Amino acid sequence: MTSKTSTSSTSTPYPLGVSRRSDGRANVALYSETAESVTVVTFDDDGSERASTPLPEYTGHVFHGIVENMPVGTKYGFRVDGEWNPAEGLRHNAAKLLLDPYARAVAGSVEWDEAVFSHHHDEPEKRNDADSAPFMPRSVVVDDDFDWGDDSAPRIPLSESVIYEVHVKGFTQLDEAVDADIRGTYAGLAHPSAIEHLTRLGITAVELLPTHQFVQDSHLLEEGRRNYWGYNSIGFLAPHNEYSSAGDTGGQVTEFKSMVKALHAAGLEVILDVVYNHTAEGNHLGPTLSLKGIDNGSHYRLVPDDRSSYYDTTGTGNSLNVGHPAALGLIMDSLRYWVTEMHVDGFRFDLASTLTRQDEDLDRHSAFLDMVHQDPVLAPVKLIAEPWDTAGYQVGGFPARWSEWNGKFRDDVRDFWRGEEGSLPALAQRVSGSPDVYENDRRPTLASVNFVTAHDGFTLADLTMYDEKHNEENGEDSQDGESDNRSWGCGAEGPTDDADVNALRDRQRRNFLATLLLSAGVPMILGGDELARSQGGNNNAYCQDNEISWYDWAAADDQLVEFTTALIGLRREHPSLRPVWFRHGEEGGSGDTVDFQRADGVAMEEGDWANGSNKSIAVLYKSTAEDAVFLWLMNAADTPVEFTLPDETWALALSSDPDQKVADAPTSILVRDRSFTLLQA
Repeated sequence: MTSKTSTSSTSTPYPLGVSRRSDGRANVALYSETAESVTVVTFDDDGSERASTPLPEYTGHVFHGIVENMPVGTKYGFRVDGEWNPAEGLRHNAAKLLLDPYARAVAGSVEWDEAVFSHHHDEPEKRNDADSAPFMPRSVVVDDDFDWGDDSAPRIPLSESVIYEVHVKGFTQLDEAVDADIRGTYAGLAHPSAIEHLTRLGITAVELLPTHQFVQDSHLLEEGRRNYWGYNSIGFLAPHNEYSSAGDTGGQVTEFKSMVKALHAAGLEVILDVVYNHTAEGNHLGPTLSLKGIDNGSHYRLVPDDRSSYYDTTGTGNSLNVGHPAALGLIMDSLRYWVTEMHVDGFRFDLASTLTRQDEDLDRHSAFLDMVHQDPVLAPVKLIAEPWDTAGYQVGGFPARWSEWNGKFRDDVRDFWRGEEGSLPALAQRVSGSPDVYENDRRPTLASVNFVTAHDGFTLADLTMYDEKHNEENGEDSQDGESDNRSWGCGAEGPTDDADVNALRDRQRRNFLATLLLSAGVPMILGGDELARSQGGNNNAYCQDNEISWYDWAAADDQLVEFTTALIGLRREHPSLRPVWFRHGEEGGSGDTVDFQRADGVAMEEGDWANGSNKSIAVLYKSTAEDAVFLWLMNAADTPVEFTLPDETWALALSSDPDQKVADAPTSILVRDRSFTLLQA
């Protein structure tokens, strides 16, 4: 880290990283159990080495020392010497310049010369002694000072939260309302025009796709593509430099803080999508950029009987060794830093199941989960797990304080609205907050982060436009990406001039948004779905840093934006539409109830649930939190259904059918095919 300390001539082993001193010197500390020596190398702006300073002290596996002349803006790296013995998991190579794992800013990017690898491509067991410094980015000493003013965390309760998953660059890259020089940056996301869209929509939090410093994949660059999503981290404390309009020598830190401050001022929380499960160093054939050359075995999980190989449950080549204090400490220090210094409000943990594996199995009482659970800094922030990895599916398996991306919600809601037979019982569970997943563990509805679409997969528009994925632009013959999308193009594949197909697609988009926002749990909207943003059928646009992924504001569906805004407004205004705990039928004795009824107004019975051809249902919401009663009528059949109404005075709240009308004192109402109608008493 680069906190400011005293002018003492004595170095300390903590904090790790660079700690500036008021006299221009710095305390530098780096953890390694296996290194023989560590040298700090500083650089001038022209790339030439300014000085090399060995760290002379060694305390508790930490090399540390005082380094002269390390003011703000200094570019530096480490050279770590030690044994090169891949068979034993040792990959030290002093010829490689290494990024500081605790760097708060990174300047430049990796240039993919063979020198950044500790081995030779044609002889992987032979050490490559070429100097990697000319091809490596630099760690940067940053200024911690920032005027936060009266900034305070919004601390919006989960029960009132509506999350918006958004990409920093893609959101404003094509937005002509944002100044051209800051489009696609942290400053762009903080622009009044961008914030106005978010606040008008009514969302309460932005969940940013990865903003930790990440690496552009060599094979993508060779093919003329780029890593757009950013799930390839190399700096857990550094904001990604390419999203900065203020340069990469520390300006990215100030710009990120300014973005958070502006979003907080608008009442919006900032949640980071964090990738602690792996790094960009890959497997045994990957580059040596940081942790691999510092202390390979302490930071990565190695195969016990073949320590030259990496245990991989992420699909990227490596997994962090969260059972070791060094790796676990790095993650915890990073989390605390982003909360205390950068003022973020929560985290979504990519492939979180990997972080619970101390051995091979998922462990609900792993060191990582226990450390997070007891940490007072993290106690007030939102914790969201992606509860799976390549080796296991763990929905419902996280502790009480956590919320989880509920993949079952996505799958079951898609099945229902595409007319899949037998999907009604699962739909009832999902709109109720998934009690079949969470209630037995006494976890509330808020454990479920509900979503229909996310960055990984079809957008909402494409979900209703395509039966099949169209990933040809990714260069893998469309073999990449999920094939089981549970999508339906409504009778055509891709854009069409058929008015009936387009009208059906419009209804389906509204059906999905309504199911998301009227269900118990925490809703997450994929950014751009309210605009009807399309990726041309690409359901794996991780490498499309271009118009395929960027938000096309000029083509926005303004009517869908208004509909989404109205839905969020209904949810915000009516507590009965966002229960904290599970509601059951009136026979349960509670004033907060949900009753499922057939179209004829009779309560659903066992035989009705078992009828696979049943594709319509009425959901009656009552709550002691307010006088309002809601009746949600859903019809996924391809023919209209007439619903008998309870004895109330009903008014139309919202419908996906633009022609829906409600008569005075109705006793029944016709709900057209593939549509919903929400009535309010």
